[in-house]
Amino acid sequence: MTATLGRAVAPPPAPPARRRPAGRGRRRWTALAFLAPALIGFLVFFGYPLIATVYYSFTRYDLVNAPEWIGFGNYVRMFTTEPLAGTAAWNTLWLVVVLTVTRVLFALGVASVIARLKRGVGLIRTLCYLPALAPPAAATLAFVFLFNPEFGPVNRFLRLLGIDGGLWFNDPAMSKPALTLLVLWGSGELMIIILAALLDVPQEQYEAAELDGAGPLRRFWHVTLPTISPVLLFGVVNSIIFALQFFTQAVVASGVASGSSDVAGNTKYIGAPQNSTLTYPVWLYVQGFRYFNMGYAAAMAVLLFVVSFSFTWILVRQLRKASAVEGGA
Repeated sequence: MTATLGRAVAPPPAPPARRRPAGRGRRRWTALAFLAPALIGFLVFFGYPLIATVYYSFTRYDLVNAPEWIGFGNYVRMFTTEPLAGTAAWNTLWLVVVLTVTRVLFALGVASVIARLKRGVGLIRTLCYLPALAPPAAATLAFVFLFNPEFGPVNRFLRLLGIDGGLWFNDPAMSKPALTLLVLWGSGELMIIILAALLDVPQEQYEAAELDGAGPLRRFWHVTLPTISPVLLFGVVNSIIFALQFFTQAVVASGVASGSSDVAGNTKYIGAPQNSTLTYPVWLYVQGFRYFNMGYAAAMAVLLFVVSFSFTWILVRQLRKASAVEGGA
């Protein structure tokens, strides 16, 4: 009878610890050193103000006394007991819808015409872009003068044609359309961006569509629009954010048209005529810097940020879905 003795098998030796190269850590610290100014600026001028605004939105604060915690009181007041907040929200929603649609379509139409020109393209492109360089306050002053109901050049020209031009900035029903015309006049920046996208569409696609019997409208619908869709999405998002932050033109137009602006530019009747130009940012400014309700103004700012972010996120997500479907097809 033989006995077999088992021999214990020693575990394999552990692999040697891998040392990180000294150069990699040095490169990280070098990169952080170069990024430090931008990171510090972001934290100081965006991160901290954002956190402070969210905190103050839950307080009663007047810039003099210490903040008093009231929970959701400012938000409840905004949706229940503040009638002008609803008026300001409605005016802003009107501008978001109308300005977004008209601004993108107007810029696309002008860019499409310029893209087909053979001569004088540089001059016409420059003339269309120049209004975008005008300061918003100065451009609004000029427009209020041009559309003055009594001696403005626009109404004088319309009278020669036998047309009643109306009161424009002095009429609650026409003040927002007049502001829309002002924005369209200064939309040269978006027009230049769309023009660059139109000129970048491959000509081979147009030629292939033409060989297949596609007319101008079908070529525009099936070739041009899908190709420049990312640029159009940028225009839509940019226009929505622009309309949500519509402030300077509304304040200047209401003050000058109502005759309540002094030499320093201060205006007494913000939102005139009859609160038709009282946008959401204008009401936020009134609450914060006229009535010193900084807590309530902070709550309005937080809501504006959430709405702007939501619009942008939804539009970008829908574009990604459409691109995925098109790529799969």
